[in-house]
Amino acid sequence: MSAGRVRDQRMRHERLTDAPARLRYLHEVLSRLYPPGAAGERPPSPGVRTLLPHRLVPRRLVPRARWHAALGRGVPVWDGPDTIETHLSQVLGQPVRAVVHVRPARRANRKPVLEAHGQSGLVAFVKIGDSAGTRALVRHEVEVLRMLSRRTLKVIATPRVVHHGTWRGYEVLVVSPLPVTAAPVSRSLLDAAVAEIATIGRQCVTTGAPARRGPVPEHAGGWSDRGWGWHGDFSPWNVSAGPDGRLLVWDWERFALGVPLGFDALHYHFQRALRRMRPAVAARSCLSQAGLVLEPFGLSAAEARRSAAHYLVTLADRHHRDGHEPLGPSSLWLNPLVDHLESLL
Repeated sequence: MSAGRVRDQRMRHERLTDAPARLRYLHEVLSRLYPPGAAGERPPSPGVRTLLPHRLVPRRLVPRARWHAALGRGVPVWDGPDTIETHLSQVLGQPVRAVVHVRPARRANRKPVLEAHGQSGLVAFVKIGDSAGTRALVRHEVEVLRMLSRRTLKVIATPRVVHHGTWRGYEVLVVSPLPVTAAPVSRSLLDAAVAEIATIGRQCVTTGAPARRGPVPEHAGGWSDRGWGWHGDFSPWNVSAGPDGRLLVWDWERFALGVPLGFDALHYHFQRALRRMRPAVAARSCLSQAGLVLEPFGLSAAEARRSAAHYLVTLADRHHRDGHEPLGPSSLWLNPLVDHLESLL
């Protein structure tokens, strides 16, 4: 059997086994976001919300429409007097209905993410911090977005903070939607965005702007020194070409300072590689292709490989600190490179 067929079968298996866990988490989320009104009252009859595209591959929970009947039974949701929808309606000054994203079941930073829709369409995206860790991530993203809003950005465009507050003890961040397009994103635009984000981080170091420090081992090296910033999850699913030629970039909760130049470019390459390779193979690709990936930033081949080594170790360290290893144990995908990496760290 070819490697491609094995990979496809593995991905189908992961999707099928992930669905029940997604649904269990969804029902936990709904009980928090749509709590019942009075004790003893039950949710309305099934059919209030619909899972799309269907229950076997749950991705979004949307308001029920008549033509959804062909998709099977709906998901009961309580429309009480104090739900996330009533709260968002007050915050946004208009009646809204929420689309709930059904999050992957095995993510350490998993949190409720919603779309708020008014009569005119999509009006906001919403993140809900419902644990100590996710509340901290939401607060950090608020600080970062507000910092970015005070800067003149030539290459990237970011969401605007519409509201930040608490509801029923949860952290609530409401941001403006960005005008995403289907246009392809050029390599030159990605590289320019990486450079602008890195430079913003360098400026934050001198001005004391709020941002986390990246846990990267010390090393010397000109442009690859540790004085730069990175988005932290600069991935194909967090960027889009904008109508004005800039790169739209969202999901800033992992923004950090004190990393070598080019971490975001390496992360983008690694995440794309993971779509078609196993983690250990993708890690080797990240290291072997580092010279080409970081060439636009003026790094030598040695500096690029050193930055790639630090990036991979930093990512493994993040997973360890989160208590969640989405790529599997680092002993399987990173340790095979460790003997070679030790000379670079």
